[in-house]
Amino acid sequence: MTDPVPPMSDPDDDDRLIGRVLSRREVLALMGVVSMGAVAVACAPGSAASGSATAPASGSAAGTAATALATATAVAVASSLPSCVVVPELTEGPYYVNENLDRSDIRVDTSDGSVSEGAVLTLDWVVSQVDCNACIPLQGVLVDVWHCDAAGNYSDVGGEQGHDYLRGYQHTDGSGKARIVTVYPGWYQGRAVHIHFKIRTDAQASRGFEFTSQLFFDDAFSQGVYATGVYAAKGPQDVMNANDQIYNQSQGMTLLDVVKDGDGYKATFELAIKTT
Repeated sequence: MTDPVPPMSDPDDDDRLIGRVLSRREVLALMGVVSMGAVAVACAPGSAASGSATAPASGSAAGTAATALATATAVAVASSLPSCVVVPELTEGPYYVNENLDRSDIRVDTSDGSVSEGAVLTLDWVVSQVDCNACIPLQGVLVDVWHCDAAGNYSDVGGEQGHDYLRGYQHTDGSGKARIVTVYPGWYQGRAVHIHFKIRTDAQASRGFEFTSQLFFDDAFSQGVYATGVYAAKGPQDVMNANDQIYNQSQGMTLLDVVKDGDGYKATFELAIKTT
């Protein structure tokens, strides 16, 4: 591997979370309901809403996606109202490369068959569509993930061009779920520990949308991980969440609740999308 990706002159260029965070009052207005309790019940998995939504039918190319309104939270499945609604612009950071890799396990570099070193991290996604006052599982959208390796390198950029480790996507199933198996991300100078993701329709969707954001990790938890295994030589991250401009934009709404899972780790991330 090459040396870690050098720090950027402006961390906001790193595929920042674009848009504004709406207030809970605005969330309620968007969902068309009148009480916090009603939203909390409607948006909890297993609510009265039945069936599942599907990605829009085939049609025009991607890249002309309409604005997506998204609510996101990283708490357990039976949680209360998702508290962050983002109106994103369709932006890509300098490290996003669409490798067209439809795979659940993104650790393998298909150029040489090598597997990224590091502690296994299993990410379970639950994606819903807000339909009036209910959340319906959103089937057939892409959960696209990319991040740096244990040493702080991104594949297919700079000296790592031609490699595609730690990149890939999965389609959500009928329950709006998708699973990505990766490694606990490393870090690079100037940024807190993070993983990039997009929730998007595929290139054939006629009514496409794209929601781009980043997942973050508890500082102390990461420091514990970085004291072990392949991470130990580099040591703990140099930027904590509170000092990361992009984390502060997210107001902590995409902070993962990571737990041990055998020799590795796991986390679940929920989000609900309201398309317009």
